[in-house]
Amino acid sequence: MEKYKIVPDVISKAPSQIAKVTFPSGVTASQGNQLKPRQVKAMPTVEWDAEPSKFYTICMTDPDAPSRRDPKFREWHHWLVGNIPGNNITEGDILSEYIGSAPPKGSGLHRYVILVYQQNGKINFNWKKLGNRSGNGRGKFSIRKFAEEHGLGDPVAGNFFQAEWDDYVAEVYKQLQG
Repeated sequence: MEKYKIVPDVISKAPSQIAKVTFPSGVTASQGNQLKPRQVKAMPTVEWDAEPSKFYTICMTDPDAPSRRDPKFREWHHWLVGNIPGNNITEGDILSEYIGSAPPKGSGLHRYVILVYQQNGKINFNWKKLGNRSGNGRGKFSIRKFAEEHGLGDPVAGNFFQAEWDDYVAEVYKQLQG
């Protein structure tokens, strides 16, 4: 994560554990590999060494919005789930529904960072649930600030991939128009 400047652009310290991130298309995130938006359009499964009795928060964020050269919307978060018991994401509280990667045409490679935080207990998130039919409320997010506000500390697991525009991005933009 240091090589790709996720540390310090997104987090202060890289997690010690690599999360296994597998998309329904069959591709996996692997420490900066390049995937196509079409391959990551559906919510992935994420696995890490979770303690079954603990709760976790997971986030997927893009620090390169609208481009890595001009990240004026840093970060644009694509997914946020809290109160995950163990690593059973489907049982967690969805704060922001999953939206696949959608880098603008000509903006180059974007980093998509998936981070897992261990909570100290169940959290009552004061958060308006964001659906996946609009991009409102997703830009200028900071997972670092979110983690601080909710006492999450540093991430315990993470992974990331890179993607750039492909023809599927137009479908994501159409979805975001409601």
